[in-house]
Amino acid sequence: MYTPVTSRPEAETSAFSDFDRQMMRRAIYLARHGAGFTSPNPMVGAVVTAPDGRIIGEGWHRVCGSAHAEVNAIAAVGEADRELLPESTIYVTLEPCSHYGKTPPCARLLIEKRLKRVVVGSPDPFKEVAGRGIRMLREAGIRVDTFLLQEECEALNPHFLTAHRLGRPYILLKWAMTADGFIGSRPGDDRLLISNPLSMIAVHRLRSEFDAIFVGTSTVIADDPRLDTRLWPGHSPRPATFDSPRLPADAAILDRNPILRRRDETLRDFLSRIYNEEKITSMIVEGGAVTLEEYLREGIFDEIRIETSPTYAGSGIKAPRLSLAPEGIIPSVPMSDQRIGDNHVTLYRRADNYADK
Repeated sequence: MYTPVTSRPEAETSAFSDFDRQMMRRAIYLARHGAGFTSPNPMVGAVVTAPDGRIIGEGWHRVCGSAHAEVNAIAAVGEADRELLPESTIYVTLEPCSHYGKTPPCARLLIEKRLKRVVVGSPDPFKEVAGRGIRMLREAGIRVDTFLLQEECEALNPHFLTAHRLGRPYILLKWAMTADGFIGSRPGDDRLLISNPLSMIAVHRLRSEFDAIFVGTSTVIADDPRLDTRLWPGHSPRPATFDSPRLPADAAILDRNPILRRRDETLRDFLSRIYNEEKITSMIVEGGAVTLEEYLREGIFDEIRIETSPTYAGSGIKAPRLSLAPEGIIPSVPMSDQRIGDNHVTLYRRADNYADK
């Protein structure tokens, strides 16, 4: 669904074969099985092949805090094939980790099992890895070939990669509006219903792939949203809002360990803090209009998702203005436009190259 902020492509260290590419695409396929369950860790897939070309083990990172893809792939190798590991190749979509976190370093495991060759899809920008995994493997005498199908591998983890490269969460701005450009009704008016049952399920699926979801104080007061994923399996993002005296004491999100933006905090400081202190690597900003327009004016977002209903409201709260964004950031042509029921969902991805900013 998402396109990542990519680094400049690394040089491939070998001439890869069609078989190599086939195995890496299999690893990419496996990695996607972790969607909605691995964050803030990345989705990673791994495939182990014997000298005769057979797949003897494969795995993926299933849940944050559990065994990594390489561990699961090695564990899947049957007893009869264990002796083949020193002559085998492992294909992994992301550079093996080199540090102790919730699990031991995967690079160390591959060294202990004496793998002959490791093929890496994407470098890991996380400061505790960032090339150390590859270096550890090479120093142990293991052949490491990089970076096979890098763009396809990076497309698995735009949230993870963007956060660790830019030091802030990956930001998706999202709103739903009527055909005449309204996102909500005025206080005292009947509630404006825009999303349909199918698009609501799509929204809850989207939420399951993010670490946090931010709404303004007025949205909390008007709607008392739960901001969960009750319509889709997977984890619910942490709710986030302003630390405001207007925040109702009985707001539903207060029961779910919300992240609060301090009153004296700039937007950039807030995003830096929740990345560094709360380990938030991705966040949806759902509104209201004032909140969304701050992100637009500052140019701090990675994608914009707009759902448009065919209905007309005639009056209400106007939708955010894309024209507020700095020139050249929002492309004139959206990345995608799909129909969900009677509604259209349009997705924009930033047009400028900001990977090194």
